[in-house]
Amino acid sequence: MDETQDHYYSSSLPESSLSHDGGGRSYFNGQINRGTAISGLKKRGHGSRSWIKIGQDGNFQTVTLDKATIMRYCSLPSRDLRLLDPMFIYPSTILGREKAIVVNLEQIRCIITADEVILMNSLDGSVGQYRLELCNRLQNEKADDLPFEFRALELALELTCTSLDAQVNELEMEIYPVLDELASSISTLNLERVRRFKGHLLALTQRVQKVRDEIEHLMDDDGDMAEMCLTEKKRRSDTCTFNDCFQTRASGRLISKSAPASPERTISGVQMLQRAFSSIGNSSKHGSSMGSSDNGERIEPLEMLLEAYFIVIDNTLNTILSLKEYIDDTEDFINIKLGNIQNQLIQFELLLTAATLVAAVFAAVAGVFGMNFETTVFDYPSGFHWVLVITGIACIALYFALLFYFRYKKVLAA
Repeated sequence: MDETQDHYYSSSLPESSLSHDGGGRSYFNGQINRGTAISGLKKRGHGSRSWIKIGQDGNFQTVTLDKATIMRYCSLPSRDLRLLDPMFIYPSTILGREKAIVVNLEQIRCIITADEVILMNSLDGSVGQYRLELCNRLQNEKADDLPFEFRALELALELTCTSLDAQVNELEMEIYPVLDELASSISTLNLERVRRFKGHLLALTQRVQKVRDEIEHLMDDDGDMAEMCLTEKKRRSDTCTFNDCFQTRASGRLISKSAPASPERTISGVQMLQRAFSSIGNSSKHGSSMGSSDNGERIEPLEMLLEAYFIVIDNTLNTILSLKEYIDDTEDFINIKLGNIQNQLIQFELLLTAATLVAAVFAAVAGVFGMNFETTVFDYPSGFHWVLVITGIACIALYFALLFYFRYKKVLAA
C-alpha cells in the first residue's frame, strides 16, 4: 500500500510541488513562501490546491493536488469535495464513505483514509495546531487501541470542541460585565454593545448547534458509523481478496485432477447452482445472527468516542443557552425599569395637565374681570383683589380635588 501511494504521488505530481519535512520550522518557512501561491489558488476556485498529507508514522509532506486526482484516489464524489472548498461556507459535516471520511469542522477540513490524512493547507492556526498535534500523537503515542482514522477524527473533534468552548467562555467573560452595567445604567452605548454581543452569540450558537447535531446524527445511525470503520473494512477486503485467490488456486488444482474422470462423476451446471444457492442461504442465516453483534463490536469504540465529545459540545451549548437566558432576563429587567420610568413620566404629565387646567381657569376669570364692563364689584376699591383671591382659592381646591380623584381611581400612586 505504501509503495502504491508513493508511486501515485510521484507520478501524478511534479517534483517542485512536493516538500518533505519532518519538523515545524522549515514547514512554516515554506508556508510563508507559498502564501502568494495559495491565495492565488483560492481566487481561481478551480485546479490544484495545497494539501498536507500525514501518514500513520506521523511524518507529513505538503503536496499539490487537483480535485479530480483526489476524487479518483479516495473514491469521493465531487459534492463531498465542495464541503472542503474554502471559497464556500458550509456547516460542520462528517461524512463516512467507502474509502474515506470527509471532515468539515470549523477551520479543519480534511479527508481521512485508513492510512493517511489529507488536510487542506491553510494559514489558519487551527490547521497548524491539528497537524502538529496529530504528528506528535502518532509519533509518541504508539500504544492506542483506536484505529488510525478514529484517532485523526478524535483530534479534529477535540480541537473543534475546545475552540468553540474557548470562544463561548471568552464571550461569557466579556458580556456579563456589560449586562451588569446595562442593568444599572441604561445608555445608548451599553445597548449597542449588548446588541453586538447578541449577534456574536447567535452566530456561535448556530455553529455549536450544528456540531452537536452532526455528532448526534452519527450516534443515532449505526450504518454511518459502520461506514467510518475504514481500517476494519480494509482488513476484511484484504482477507476476502486472499481467500478468493486461495479458492481460485484450489479450484484450479481440483479441476486439473478431476479432468480425466469419467463423465458419470461430473457435476452438471444445475446441480452446481443449487449447491451454491444452498450455501449462500446457510451463510446468510448465520450472518444475520452474527452480523448485528459483529457490527456492534466494530462501532463500539467510535460510539464511545462520539458520546464523549457529544457530552462536551452539549455542555458548551448549555452554557450558551444559560448566557442567552441571562440576556433575556436582563432585557426583561430593563423593560420593566423603562416601563416604570414611563409610568412616572405619565403621572408627572398628568399633574402638569391638572395644574395647567387650574391655571387656565384662574387666567380666564382674571381676564374676564379685567375687561372694561360695568359691575358692582368695581364700586369697591379692593373688589378686584377679592375676586382674584376667591378665584385662586377655588382653583387650588379644584387642583386637590383632581388629585384626590386620580388617587381614588389609582391613576396616581398613593
